[in-house]
Amino acid sequence: MRYKKEFIKHQILVLIVVIFGCFQSHAQKNIKIDVSGSGEKFDHYWSKMVGAGRANEGLRAGWLEQLEQVQENCGFEYVRFHGIFHDDMFPVIIKNGKTVYNWQYIDDLFDRMLDLKVKPFVELAFLPTSMAAKNSKTVFWWKANITPADDSFEKWHDLVKAFTQHCVDRYGIDEVLTWYFEVWNEPNLYPLFWDGTKSQYFELYKQSALAIRSVDNRLKVGGPSTSNFVPDTRFDGEVTDDEASEAVFNTKDINALQWHGVWIEDFLKFCAKEKLPVDFVSTHPYPTDYAFNPETGKGKGLTRFVKSLKLDLQWLNKVIAKSAYPDVEIHLTEWNTSPSSRDAMHDRLPAAAYIVKSNLDCIGLTNSLAFWTFTDIFEEKGGAASIFHGGFGMINYQGLVKPSYHAYRMLHQLGDVKLYKDDFLFVSKDSKNDKIVALAYNYPKEYENAVPSGTNKREKGTSKQVKFTLKDLKPGSVFEFEVLDKDHGNIHNVWESIGKPEPPTREEIKFLKKEASNLKTWTMVVDKKGNLIIDQELSPWAVMLIKQLNYK
Repeated sequence: MRYKKEFIKHQILVLIVVIFGCFQSHAQKNIKIDVSGSGEKFDHYWSKMVGAGRANEGLRAGWLEQLEQVQENCGFEYVRFHGIFHDDMFPVIIKNGKTVYNWQYIDDLFDRMLDLKVKPFVELAFLPTSMAAKNSKTVFWWKANITPADDSFEKWHDLVKAFTQHCVDRYGIDEVLTWYFEVWNEPNLYPLFWDGTKSQYFELYKQSALAIRSVDNRLKVGGPSTSNFVPDTRFDGEVTDDEASEAVFNTKDINALQWHGVWIEDFLKFCAKEKLPVDFVSTHPYPTDYAFNPETGKGKGLTRFVKSLKLDLQWLNKVIAKSAYPDVEIHLTEWNTSPSSRDAMHDRLPAAAYIVKSNLDCIGLTNSLAFWTFTDIFEEKGGAASIFHGGFGMINYQGLVKPSYHAYRMLHQLGDVKLYKDDFLFVSKDSKNDKIVALAYNYPKEYENAVPSGTNKREKGTSKQVKFTLKDLKPGSVFEFEVLDKDHGNIHNVWESIGKPEPPTREEIKFLKKEASNLKTWTMVVDKKGNLIIDQELSPWAVMLIKQLNYK
């Protein structure tokens, strides 16, 4: 009996220790950050580039208005899109049996973009009908040609050379030297975007690079513009082996698999052997394997965890470092929570927290990470029946900004010197004027094993108490706070609350536009000792911007 009592007393003591330990581990420390420190410089790689659908969509007023908005508020420097050589841009006209190049539509688009202070990140695609195989396969509802003919590569070389020379003649070599020329889009997805072999794509790259560099040897060209990373051998051969990917559907934990980039090692070896220029490597590190399709359910369960982007970029950096091109730039020319233009999560709040966390976690690993896309004026699958249909855009067709837009707007306001970073807080200052700007976010721990996608709102989760002190500030200076959460700036919920009008009236659109930008805001004043003490609870998926209003 005595031993039993001692055992019970011991168990109670252990329980008390465990409870106390858990309490201690969950207690919020008051992190103190001295803003007078030197910090570490970093680049706003998230503002380098953004994606759009196809070139012809860029000739529309709404597209241009939204581009102006995201350039001004998110700072994007480049835009990449498909279809610069598609038939609806009329780059090639056959007249009396002869090939005539026509640049009027491309000029119109590039002129307007440059007037908005945005440069083209030129994706060289797709094949004009006169250069494609007679019965070429096509992609998208607008039927982009993807099957090369026997004489396509020679004609392609001439087209790319003439186009590049025209750009230099029109905009000047100093301007065009700042552009990037990327060869094709996701050619590994046979026969979706390229109805040819891996070797044929490498030949396409060769002819493109030779054509571009024949105009000026300093112009930037790169590839292979391949799709998301994979854990198997489906893309090791000349064309896709779908059977090699079947096992991934039956894997219990896809995050335990070894993921790698597609064609990148073979591409770099080919270019080295052929002594071809490679100024940048491009790929699309979506955190999924197969696009989630809510209509069929295919792809569900194949979403990787939130760390996948960082792991993919670390793999890519190691491969490039060991290649014949160790100093090339890295441009991730497409990225989002998923590669489906009908994924409801693109319209919802969790996407913003994912964007912020992913970009802050990957500082120093890439030169750009292009969000796909800035607008829902996007028609790969044709027009959508709903104003919120899971489109890629950070702004919908009616001009309503989504949480993803706010994520990029907030990231853009950060300084260029990192003072502090952990898994929920990033503090920066501007090296030019010492302005302090911080971002805090709550990416709930219980959702770290899968990037948010699908129709589940996922607005639940554990709240986070954000507690820290900024030290050595100017006493009396003012800081403004903005919070994006499920009740502020979460426009899909507002639209639902008024009955999901399809389409909204003009008055409803005005109301929704106002609500889309209606974030929770307040100000705080630095105390006499130069301290700003922040103690704020963030609901699940919330993002908070903290910026100094009066500074040196």
